[in-house]
Amino acid sequence: MPSRRGKTQRHQGKPHLLGTLGLPHMSLSPEQLHKPSHPNDPISSLPADQISQRVSELGEWFHNLDLHGVRTAPHHFLGDFPSIKWKWISEAIPQDLTGATVLDVGCNGGFYSIEMKKRGARRVLGIDVDDRYLNQARFAAETLGLEIELEKCSVYGAHELPGQFDYVLFMGVFYHLRYPLFALDNLIRKVGGKLVFQTMVRGSNETQSWDEDYPFWNEEIFEERNFPAMYFIEKSYSNDPTNWWIPNRAAVEAMLRSCGLLIESHPEPETWVCRPASVMRQGKYIVDHELAGTL
Repeated sequence: MPSRRGKTQRHQGKPHLLGTLGLPHMSLSPEQLHKPSHPNDPISSLPADQISQRVSELGEWFHNLDLHGVRTAPHHFLGDFPSIKWKWISEAIPQDLTGATVLDVGCNGGFYSIEMKKRGARRVLGIDVDDRYLNQARFAAETLGLEIELEKCSVYGAHELPGQFDYVLFMGVFYHLRYPLFALDNLIRKVGGKLVFQTMVRGSNETQSWDEDYPFWNEEIFEERNFPAMYFIEKSYSNDPTNWWIPNRAAVEAMLRSCGLLIESHPEPETWVCRPASVMRQGKYIVDHELAGTL
């Protein structure tokens, strides 16, 4: 591993295997693994013992999926994850997504992509930088007979994807990034409808109103527990050296507003559903103004 951090886009705080695993030793060809999944694909009718074997061959899973009765991470340290979060988040997303397009950033094993596709989304694109997660997501989608596109792409490059999406899922990635606000500002270019944003939160979970400005000599506000704050992890947190920045709730909401987003709902403690409100100024995105020195 080239540095203590390794890759800069791990997900949802898990103690992960280091390095990138290649394709598993299974009967699927590389072409089958990398094509979009289609209903009636023979893999969707595999018996449980073969599904279980392939789940094991694909390495450690962080998403506990139900693949025709076979669980991919039945002993997850967070319980039935991400289902335990989704049961709250799902209520903030329409049950019928017919015709919608979805971008799942840091898709991991594909749980959220699968759930959005089950609701009828026309197109679901999951991106990740980890080959192991992408292989897991492909196998899961194919096993369930769902057509989901998967692509190796960093959040820092997501703005180069063509077009916008009705729903952009940014789940459990933010605090794994060394440059989180830059990534969020860039990602907003892809949000055509809603952004579903989830991050680890630490510190105060309370918010309050703050003045528009404070005098230079006012240092007291920085000692207030509810003041927007980000905690920097120099080395490691929860045995995970890819945890870089962990915000409190006030910081999350302040950053979302600063990026030009309007918070529509807060379905569970770590998740916000937003829509673009003022993401552009004088015809340019905020990040473009910042990079040009005109913000």
